[in-house]
Amino acid sequence: MAKGMDWADPLAQTRAFPTLDRRRFTTLALAAAGAPLLTAARASAAGKPLAPSHGFNLPGWTDTDEGKAPSRPVLEKLARFGFRSIRLPIDGNPFAAGGSKASDAATRVRGALGLLTHAGYTVSADLHPSGALSDALENDPKRGADMVRSAWRALAPVVAEFPAGKVAAELLNEPPMEPDAWLALRDALAKAIRAQCPYHTLIWGPARYQGVWEFDGTPPLADDNAVAAAHYYSPMAFTHQCESWNDSPLARLKNLPFPARRDDPRVEALARELKANDDAKALKMLNDAFSDPWTPSAIESDFAGLSNWSERHGQTVILNEFGVLDFCADEKSRTAWIRAVRRAAERHGIGWTYWELDQGFGFIEDRRSPEGFDRAVVKALLPNA
Repeated sequence: MAKGMDWADPLAQTRAFPTLDRRRFTTLALAAAGAPLLTAARASAAGKPLAPSHGFNLPGWTDTDEGKAPSRPVLEKLARFGFRSIRLPIDGNPFAAGGSKASDAATRVRGALGLLTHAGYTVSADLHPSGALSDALENDPKRGADMVRSAWRALAPVVAEFPAGKVAAELLNEPPMEPDAWLALRDALAKAIRAQCPYHTLIWGPARYQGVWEFDGTPPLADDNAVAAAHYYSPMAFTHQCESWNDSPLARLKNLPFPARRDDPRVEALARELKANDDAKALKMLNDAFSDPWTPSAIESDFAGLSNWSERHGQTVILNEFGVLDFCADEKSRTAWIRAVRRAAERHGIGWTYWELDQGFGFIEDRRSPEGFDRAVVKALLPNA
């Protein structure tokens, strides 16, 4: 069974929880980071990596000055439900750019980390490549690697301001690189970040998608305080049906249930429609997706393999992305898949973080309002909520 850790109740720490306006970011961050070296030393002495669980992703906050912060009532309500951790995707471009852009981004991230840790959550500071940084990693790996190193030179000191028992450093989300190039960069980043953050947990995942299949043949990070992170969206034809942000045939897959087999009437109906529309690409994607039935037992098997990797290598594994678009999946199927993944992870001692709070995969209408929660999804994640 993969190794994990216990969690304190964040509600015990929210009595004086401040309002979440940007004017108080820096003040709160400094207060939340009090005596970090003592806390870090204690975390290190305990010998356990920070392995986030019962969490959700919170993208789109710190990328620009216009980013949306969650409101105090929302964070408090999420804590009452039983959420304990937050993964904070951080755009690497301004940090890589240096100068005032990096300084401004550091202020935003410092404020966000201060607010979230003050609220009692543990946080993964996740460097997310996009735009120019993602393009460089794809097309000019050496330049891209230099940009990532520059980004962490600016970001690591911010992470270091916070207790090691509260904030982890996630090296690079879904590295868009060839595996060998990524492993070399991974090890170099770990060494550089460790110099700034001697006690903080380092989180990494295999290139390119952090898929469970990509762990085979991937060596662990040689660091006693490291955690490997997987992402899980299988089958994509279900979790990403009706996606609207690119020209993938997934956009034309719709109303697919879970669990399901190829001969399910709803699957057959879609196949007939795609055939009638001469949509060979989408029809092939549909047929390929059903090479095996979509079942909870298939999900269980994937997580058993992930747990085996963890045991073989002695490195904790977490699941820090999984989710289903709400565009056209019916509620019963959507929650059945989410529940099946959460249960499989928990059975194998794998901490989980859902993707994400309030966008296409989310379970609340607006991170600023405590109303509009999708209680069915919340219950699928946290049965006692």
